[in-house]
Amino acid sequence: MSDLSEAVAEGEAVADDEGAAAVRRSGWRIWLKRLSVAAAVLVIMPFVMTPLYIFVRPVSTLMIGDLLTFQGYSRQWVDLDDIAPSMRQAVVMSEDGQFCFHDGVDWEQLRSVLSRSGGPNRGASTITMQTVKNVFLWPSRSYIRKGLEIPLALYADLIWSKRRTLEIYLNIAELGPNVYGVEAAAQYYFKKPASKLSRREAALIAAALPNPTVRNPLKPSRAQKTLARIIERRVSQSGAYVDCLKS
Repeated sequence: MSDLSEAVAEGEAVADDEGAAAVRRSGWRIWLKRLSVAAAVLVIMPFVMTPLYIFVRPVSTLMIGDLLTFQGYSRQWVDLDDIAPSMRQAVVMSEDGQFCFHDGVDWEQLRSVLSRSGGPNRGASTITMQTVKNVFLWPSRSYIRKGLEIPLALYADLIWSKRRTLEIYLNIAELGPNVYGVEAAAQYYFKKPASKLSRREAALIAAALPNPTVRNPLKPSRAQKTLARIIERRVSQSGAYVDCLKS
């Protein structure tokens, strides 16, 4: 092969390599753009959907997960006024005693929990924070999730009334394996509507909230029974702590 032919061949090889590299770079740019768009949608979506949820009945990310894994789920939406007052009060007094007074985040409780070793835990979550987590975020605990919960909870508290926040929470909270909301839980465990739950039954359901896939209101452990009695006592003393739930 002549020197000229070799030079041409080398030039073509270099051009081919550069072309392949350009194609790879172009492919990466396309994927980065797609990821950027997806991330933007995930960030913007909660701020767009929150006002719609004043009227629209949301589902939780866990419900969506159950559908995607072909498990299905049980949930029957009920208005807040169709839930026994004792059930509403039991959840507030067990999950977030300052619910009627904070702006979506209980800052004092959050500072206290974050100062402990081991990172954030359920103790720092208000009902508002748990609601936005259930609707928009994922269940595993992390600083990242907690950091997203806080602005979403503040925003939701501006948009939703306290009654609407609790109504959403009571209709999407997981209360058993593939069982969501207090109406489905009342029917599943006690064979009655949520409007007919007794104070004791409401306390047993509320006591299951921290770990609903393990805690069974029909077969409560000794610790669950003790917690349910504490919740019942708090309900009887709730007073101004639940004034924001009045219609």
